[in-house]
Amino acid sequence: MNTVYDFTVKDLQKNDVSLSDYRGKVLLIVNTATGCGFTPHYDPLEAMYKDFRDRGFEILDFPCNQFADQAPGSEEEIHEFCTLKFGTEFPQFAKIDVNGEDADPLFAHLATEIPFSGFGKGLKNAALKKFTDINNKKFGDKAYIKWNFTKFLVDRQGKVIARFEPTADMEEVRAAVAAELEK
Repeated sequence: MNTVYDFTVKDLQKNDVSLSDYRGKVLLIVNTATGCGFTPHYDPLEAMYKDFRDRGFEILDFPCNQFADQAPGSEEEIHEFCTLKFGTEFPQFAKIDVNGEDADPLFAHLATEIPFSGFGKGLKNAALKKFTDINNKKFGDKAYIKWNFTKFLVDRQGKVIARFEPTADMEEVRAAVAAELEK
């Protein structure tokens, strides 16, 4: 598989959705959780979506409960939480695994295209690394994603061009999306 357009995912009702439906758009693909310290990322994500969607931008939200059980509940409960608390309007898909034997093939592809290279510098990043190292030991070489709110930027041709760990500044993510939309 060469691009994200080669993948099919499940929507909230468990229907197949071909990512080729998003051909020609700039995508930000995110694994999310409703009970995480990074859950407030929904606010800048939704602001970005409102500002850029008319320019061919989509955010694809994939809830995942593999990190300290921070996305409990059904797809419906998660969706209701996101829409009521953060006003999210971008597409949300069925809950998935992003690591291990049952990892969604899309996320295995994304992480293989741009592997994890660290959380950056600083005390907060070092603390997160210690915690994620323990959490991800159970996934071995299939620990593709290190934590909730890892973001992948995909160009209009379906190629993965950037990876942003949850510790990345959301203004940096926004600037990268804006720059890609200008191309």
